[in-house]
Amino acid sequence: MKKSQISPSGLERVLKEQDFIVSKTDLKGRITYGNRAFADYAGYTEAEFLGQAHSLVRHPDMPRAVFKLLWDRISQHQEVFAYVKNMAKDGSHYWVIANVTPSYNVAGELVGYFSVRRRPNAKALPAVTALYKKMRELEDVPDAREGMRLSAEYLAAQLAENNTDYDRFVLALEAL
Repeated sequence: MKKSQISPSGLERVLKEQDFIVSKTDLKGRITYGNRAFADYAGYTEAEFLGQAHSLVRHPDMPRAVFKLLWDRISQHQEVFAYVKNMAKDGSHYWVIANVTPSYNVAGELVGYFSVRRRPNAKALPAVTALYKKMRELEDVPDAREGMRLSAEYLAAQLAENNTDYDRFVLALEAL
């Protein structure tokens, strides 16, 4: 399935307070499970999303450096909270506050990742949107690695300036 043919429509869908989007992936980020809310908001059937990379729902407004931070953390067996703007099959978008954790089998071996997403605090979105916009601008250079480095450095500088880390930043915004 080629997601790249989907363009953002600008239409936003807001999660209902009671909705929780749940998905599981293997170690490479391929979807092994998605609940009904995942299918409903993403606009894909189970047959369409199973086995696909979770980036299937990645919105182009999302900074690559945020996903690098997420992958760095979960590959080190840590959980992470993140604001994520996802894109549905029809080009609409929806914001989530994601909690991503490593998943283990009964022998304690890492077998994949588990994510629960819910509606974010609407008061937090202007700050997150502005931060992510600046990060995307920094990433929009011919050398993708350099762009990601600049974006990650900008995020680190913003967090340091506020004497916080990404998790505390996210959780503080949720408490607004």
